[in-house]
Amino acid sequence: MQRFKPFLRWLILGGVLFFLAQALKANWQEVAAIQIKATGWAYLGGALAVTLLAHIWTGWVWGWILQFLNYPVKGSWAIRVYLKTNIAKYVPGNVWHFYGRIKAATAAGVSTSIATLSVLLEPLLMAAAALVLALLGTQQASWGWQVLGLAIVLIAIHPAILNRGLKLIGKMKGKDESTSQQMLKQYPLLPLLGELGFLGLRGAGFILTVLALYPVEPKQILILLSAFSLAWLLGLVVPGAPGGIGVFEATAIALLSPVLSPGIVLSAVAVYRLISILAEAVGAGIAWIWELKAAT
Repeated sequence: MQRFKPFLRWLILGGVLFFLAQALKANWQEVAAIQIKATGWAYLGGALAVTLLAHIWTGWVWGWILQFLNYPVKGSWAIRVYLKTNIAKYVPGNVWHFYGRIKAATAAGVSTSIATLSVLLEPLLMAAAALVLALLGTQQASWGWQVLGLAIVLIAIHPAILNRGLKLIGKMKGKDESTSQQMLKQYPLLPLLGELGFLGLRGAGFILTVLALYPVEPKQILILLSAFSLAWLLGLVVPGAPGGIGVFEATAIALLSPVLSPGIVLSAVAVYRLISILAEAVGAGIAWIWELKAAT
């Protein structure tokens, strides 16, 4: 499986890019005709601000996760590290942002096992939050599958299940993972609520992006939030391009094309990707300046 894994990633990426190219080819005239008015630019500015706030917030939540694992850290430190490392997820491999957080946490005195567990819990909690929000506007046909997926994730992060998994991994690696400091002692409810806030802010940023291009009816807001959450989740879990590039866009187009015109959806996902990367770059710049001032 390890031998074929790189080929699987390229196969998925190739299929996603082909789908996007076909969608753009079929709707390029509609995309080219879209114009952003003054109010639209205001919406895009709001989308950028909300997306940046989402990354700041989830950095704070990562600090909650470390505190939950009995390693209290300052919220400002957690935000700074998170913003500085988050941009690294676009480096091929899609693991370097996790590596950066583990390295920064161990340098701050957190044990390697706890630092690793914190970056393992974070995407699991994000996945659960995405599934919760996806259920808000889901269609009846996919409701059962989403509930099942949510139940699996919520059970997987239960201390009784996750602790057993840690013990098994420790035995496979020839290490003793049974020490109390490496075990969850209660359900991570507060961090889960925090990640719900993160996905809610990210979804708000996407909705503002759509509003910049096309008027959205109130009844469509939950549908947009649901589709965004599912697309974001697939971009998180499906192996492919770093940062979910391509997977998120293709999924959002497939889910939203029956609701909005394909040209609007294509434009919205492309603009939102630019906004997301810009927000992460601004966040990394803020963290870098923050560290420089802290060192002087």
